[in-house]
Amino acid sequence: MSIPSATLLMVEDDPEICRLVRDFMRREGFEIEVAENAAAMDAVLRRLRPDLIILDLMLPGEDGLSICRRLRQSDDIPILMLSAKSDEIDRVVGLELGADDYMVKPFGPRELLARVRALLRRAQASPRREASQRFAFDRFVLDVDARSIETVSGGDAPIQLTSAEFDLLACFVQRPRRVLSRDQILDFTRGRSGEPFDRTVDMLISRLRRKLEAASPGTSLITTVRNGGYLFTAIVRPVAG
Repeated sequence: MSIPSATLLMVEDDPEICRLVRDFMRREGFEIEVAENAAAMDAVLRRLRPDLIILDLMLPGEDGLSICRRLRQSDDIPILMLSAKSDEIDRVVGLELGADDYMVKPFGPRELLARVRALLRRAQASPRREASQRFAFDRFVLDVDARSIETVSGGDAPIQLTSAEFDLLACFVQRPRRVLSRDQILDFTRGRSGEPFDRTVDMLISRLRRKLEAASPGTSLITTVRNGGYLFTAIVRPVAG
């Protein structure tokens, strides 16, 4: 039985493998997107967050190990790494960089399906991200529970955010590198904020941008995506304690 509503992203430059895996996984009830390189993967991640990534080790341009390292800086999406190399050192490096499992090519579709299901069950049983409500990005640390933001150095004047501005920033920080429409921002924030968000999203984003850029000159953490919404561009990582 497949995991309900699970979406997979396969990053693989071999079109035949992509076609075979895509067709097989769709027959098993999964949604699946494919990307032939890192740039195509990033484009997919800007519009959706998959439940699992199937990542080839040998890719043109940025390779799978580099991609895995980069993804682990900001997210804990389960990663199943694929490689034509069977050397132990490649498996060890991939797993140490944050891959959750490793398969050697050629592989059977049934084994791939079993590995995917096992990783999804594991991810659902023990979510790794929800324990931390403190997030570091750029020069800042945001504490969602304490509703505070401070600079990493600690010596700068505190940033004064309104309740609505804080909720907006928390919305972005918890969903980094993902395009959010105005409607999505309203859905994610209006339940917490005491201010009227409706018709003021653009104004609030403009105010938040100015305050962040004043505290960290030369940065542009929130970008406008034409016909899409807004994108928080920073690398975000959870902070323990």
